[in-house]
Amino acid sequence: MSASLADTLEGGEMLHLPARVTHARRGGLRHAFAYHVDYLLLDPGRVRPRAFFSRNRFNLFALHDKDHGGPRGQGRGADWAREVFAGAGLHEVTVALMTQPRILGYWFTPVSFWLALRGDALLAVIAEVNNTFGQRHSYLCHLPGFTPIAPGDDLTAAKVFHVSPFQDVRGTYHFRFAVSGDTAAIVIRQVDGSEGLLATLHGTFFPATPRHLLGAALKRPGGAMRVIVLIYWNALRLKLKGAGYRPLPPPPDHEVSR
Repeated sequence: MSASLADTLEGGEMLHLPARVTHARRGGLRHAFAYHVDYLLLDPGRVRPRAFFSRNRFNLFALHDKDHGGPRGQGRGADWAREVFAGAGLHEVTVALMTQPRILGYWFTPVSFWLALRGDALLAVIAEVNNTFGQRHSYLCHLPGFTPIAPGDDLTAAKVFHVSPFQDVRGTYHFRFAVSGDTAAIVIRQVDGSEGLLATLHGTFFPATPRHLLGAALKRPGGAMRVIVLIYWNALRLKLKGAGYRPLPPPPDHEVSR
């Protein structure tokens, strides 16, 4: 019998997800784009070192605990995620992080996902959202009683965090998660009357061998820097289409929406 996803990650393995990401704005002003990006799935405290990847040290790819879990730039990594899950009543789970890593020291990712796993069952997710203004907010997603999340389950949260200067902070997020040891498919739909946004992420996992990591860097050079350039490029396209600019509001007074 093959190991469960939780056992694989607790054993120090790391998975590489070359993912296709799409964004489509709905309503009166339509805009859509797609790009490919590299995510890693790992248990931060147990991941084994390997060529081209380090934890809390400079490398081609790196994960720094301060980049995740808690205030931006002052994160506490998986300890923070465990506290959030425990505070909601979920204990004794494997906590894994799916995120875009630093590349050559540069870091930015629009959204990372903390996963609460028990075997192959996904019990809860923290969607850790960053904007380009240095702010962060997280959304805790789970079913009543922490029933395992199935691909068709619709998990909702009120939008309370400023992400795009071309959208209001209102409406509802609808999350869908399908994560296994083979594939990941995540859908985030924001609904605000006739307006909204549909974002998707999907791809197939591979063992994060040095060969795969080096290949990713060569196929998609720049990593997180490339992603933020694409964000600004599409912001310019939206502005040229006539999208109205919203000033930056204060961040929410709470760190996690539950």
